[in-house]
Amino acid sequence: MINAGFYNIVVTEIDSVFTVNSPKGRIETIRDRKTYGLSFCYEGQITYVHNGRKYVTDRDHAILLPQGESYTFYGDKSGEFPLINFVCREPLCDRHVVIPLHDRERFLREYEQMRSLFLVEGSRMKLLSVFYGMLSRLLTPQASPTLAPALRYMEEHYGECDLTNERIARAAGISEVYFRKLFLSEMRTTPRQYLIELRINRAKQLLSEGKHKMVAISEKCGFSNPYHFCRSFKAATGETPTEYMMRNKRVQI
Repeated sequence: MINAGFYNIVVTEIDSVFTVNSPKGRIETIRDRKTYGLSFCYEGQITYVHNGRKYVTDRDHAILLPQGESYTFYGDKSGEFPLINFVCREPLCDRHVVIPLHDRERFLREYEQMRSLFLVEGSRMKLLSVFYGMLSRLLTPQASPTLAPALRYMEEHYGECDLTNERIARAAGISEVYFRKLFLSEMRTTPRQYLIELRINRAKQLLSEGKHKMVAISEKCGFSNPYHFCRSFKAATGETPTEYMMRNKRVQI
């Protein structure tokens, strides 16, 4: 599975960018994979077998390959498979992850851009920029047009401690029951947890600035009182607001 820390992923190196030619009938075993991999498909099909489970990649599905794991793959259909091998600071996934592609041609164009950039000395920043964009679109939850108004409303009103699912759903023009179901399906979390993350992230900004008292930060971030704020912040970050502020307070310039 993809680790929860993915959304703060730091890619430290693009190890290689090349296209694999895989004939039908090919069988190969990889042992202790040295890097993570992201593979697309121009044509063909490959089945990966890892810990007894099968994962299929084809024209409509990319695949994340786990670092440090051993597995076998089978060439079901002959084809060409663009591959980006990369290294992360923190663990990303511990098994294969098949990802449906909704804009296949764009990803393949960006892969070709990365393949060219990889050859050019001094292009590391551009190379990583293109890759981060690919990862973001592949793995970050994307809201549908139906849910997008609800997200905007939450981002505009998170500072109101009486913000409810009913209000948010009404702003999006859908029922509360449908809103909760759609939110969980598309965002892979609950509205409540998403709202807490918005509030905690805003609190981190204010704490780092070091200009506001805890009572003011609590109010600005939508917490009912400072005690609720401190308790929620500690649960989310493992630190008290004061500890976080002392560790992250920016130097005034």
